[in-house]
Amino acid sequence: MILKKLTLINYKNFEDLTLEFDSKINCFVGKNGIGKTNILDAIYHLAFGKSYFNPITSQNVKHGEEFFMLEGDFINEDKSEKIITSFKKGQGKLIKRNGKDYEKLSDHIGTIPLVIISPTDRDLILEGSDTRRKFMDGVISQGDKLYLNTLLKYNKVLSQRNALLKYFAANRTYDETSLEVYDDQIIELGKLIFDKRQEFIDEFKPILQKRYQEISNSREQISLTYRSQFNEEESFERLLKSGLKTDLQRQFSNYGTHKDDLIFKIKTHSVKKFGSQGQQKSYLIALKFAQYDFLKSHYGVKPILLMDDIFDKLDEDRVSQIVKMVTDAELGQMCISDTHPERTEEVVRKNATHYKMINLEHEN
Repeated sequence: MILKKLTLINYKNFEDLTLEFDSKINCFVGKNGIGKTNILDAIYHLAFGKSYFNPITSQNVKHGEEFFMLEGDFINEDKSEKIITSFKKGQGKLIKRNGKDYEKLSDHIGTIPLVIISPTDRDLILEGSDTRRKFMDGVISQGDKLYLNTLLKYNKVLSQRNALLKYFAANRTYDETSLEVYDDQIIELGKLIFDKRQEFIDEFKPILQKRYQEISNSREQISLTYRSQFNEEESFERLLKSGLKTDLQRQFSNYGTHKDDLIFKIKTHSVKKFGSQGQQKSYLIALKFAQYDFLKSHYGVKPILLMDDIFDKLDEDRVSQIVKMVTDAELGQMCISDTHPERTEEVVRKNATHYKMINLEHEN
């Protein structure tokens, strides 16, 4: 997958900007606050229909304006794809593919395979289980429409069950039959989600371990464990029933695949609690490159790779190694951002035959 041209109108700090891209390496450079990350986020937005850094769509509109529009011209195996994402206050979001609107925005997921590496990825280690589930679901959903639809159905049923629990509390009532309708769906859909996640982790884990060895140049063994209530010795149906009292008290569903988590360890120790800063960075980079490898091998397309503030996460040698991987055609197109033009170009020039430097201080 190759991005040829990108247009931004009223997106974040940009009023009107059009950029053309090299098919391999594109370097966005300039001082902090000039919009390097916003360019990468615009590309991500075209792929997923939302911002990576601010999912509240209205807050991505340039201050003082009423709308934004993003347009990307892509090439996928000699086939052109024009994607337009727009938002207008009071009217909502719209995504078009080759001039046609999507019936459901979720149908767009997977059209533009993409992996982003950003300093905010540390949230995968530091934040709660919701962040790690979103990562896992995002990787699977890019190429599995059935899984994505199952996940959307599950979340809808979960929301309805939680609303019913709140209704019971507000009206001091209880109807077992009404609750069982949602329980049956939570169990059925949750089991499908659990099975797919388990299948994914079984395949993903050895890819992750291999990438960690390469990136960290270390003999340390890492592990990735999928923790789910569906794995408990007690049947999930029983767990759901035994937790009913707690659900009613808290007015929230405390059992289901929405409580699943991923456990990151180096040797036998938690990456979050005991991993050094270098080990945490290596684990995160390995996660993202394993995501890239998984998408590439599963769906036969090289995703676009976005690397934000690259030298914050990797030393110069590691950056050089990644650029070489792109040049050697192991990876596809890459877009990177950095504050130091000379540093970036020096690393890229050593390893790439052709690339494009885009200094945003000259573009604005």
